[in-house]
Order: sequence, then structure tokens, then C-alpha cells
Amino acid sequence: MHVEEKFTAETFPADAERATLEGKNKFLGFWLFLGGETVLFASLFATYLSLKNSTNGGPSTQEMFDMTLVFVATMLLLTSSLTSVYAMYHMKNFNFKQMQFWLIITVLLGAGFLGLEIYEFNHYIHEYKLTMKSSAFGSAFYTLVGTHGAHVFFGLLWITTLVVRNAKRGLNLYNAPKYYVASLYWHFIDVVWVFIFTVVYLMGMVG
Repeated sequence: MHVEEKFTAETFPADAERATLEGKNKFLGFWLFLGGETVLFASLFATYLSLKNSTNGGPSTQEMFDMTLVFVATMLLLTSSLTSVYAMYHMKNFNFKQMQFWLIITVLLGAGFLGLEIYEFNHYIHEYKLTMKSSAFGSAFYTLVGTHGAHVFFGLLWITTLVVRNAKRGLNLYNAPKYYVASLYWHFIDVVWVFIFTVVYLMGMVG
């Protein structure tokens, strides 16, 4: 089946993201990529846990963390994962406009999360003088959370590029795998944040 073939909601394949060899290869490449990403974050978590008490006389995590801000950011990111699910639901039903709409909402929620994270970092730097160089804890904290933030930024660029680039092309078997893999990547980012929220913030509040 040629990727440029015209489809309707009735004829569009339910497994469009895997309907072509190229689509299947994208999935294989994505899972290999995800394996490397998992190793990266596992290493960063291990480093953070080893250094989280090395504050060099600086404030403790109980004194520093603003859980209200972190909770709001978490809700934004988790909600963005839900909106990306809605987008993929509409993709499978060949509703291109609704898919694009929910992906735009996903991007806006993700941008809100990233904005709060930048504000959080700026607050810690100016209020508590916590920088990458001030302590081992600072280095481990900013590296772990900042690396996740960089992944969020990359995900936002990825999804935005897909939305803009395909705005006039519509949905087909060529770009369906790209949308789906981007959605899976976004879910991975959310899962990593759940671990960060638990290990860094919740455990940090109880010492």
C-alpha cells in the first residue's frame, strides 16, 4: 500500500503507524534509542542519590523545595500525556484536525511545565545561591532535572515541527509513524518525571 494513497476514516488502517516497513523500522529504532535513554537516566538517578546529602553547608531539600510549584508542574505534564493519548486516538480514527488540536494542547501544557521548571531553577539560584558549582548536590540536582527539562524541550520541538510541517499535508502512512513515535517519546518523558517527582522531591521532603 503506497503511503500517498488517499484514505477515509473507513479505509485508514487501524495500525497505520506499523502499516509500512518504514513505520516498523521507526519503531525498532525508537526502542533502541529508548534503551540508551533509560541507561542515561538510571545513571543520573544513581549519581543524585549518592550526592543528595552533599550540600556543602547549603540549605536542605526540606528547606528549599516548593512542593506547590512542583505539584502544579507535575499536573501540567501528566495532563499533557493524556492529551497526547487523545491525539493518537483521533489519529487512529483518521480525524486529522482533532489530532492536530490535541497535539497543540499537549505542546502548550508541556511549555507551561518547562516555564515553571525554569522559574524553579531561577528561584533556587537567586534565593538559595544553589548553582552547579556550589555543591555536589547542586551539580547532581541540576544535571538530573535539567536533563529531563532538555528532553521536554526537544519533545516540544519535535511535536511542533510535526504539527506545522504536516498542517497542509494531512495524515498518511508516511507521517502516521512519526506522530505515534513522538507520542511514545512524550509518554517516556512523563514516566521519567514521575520518578524524579518521587525520588527527588517527595523523598527530599522527608529527608
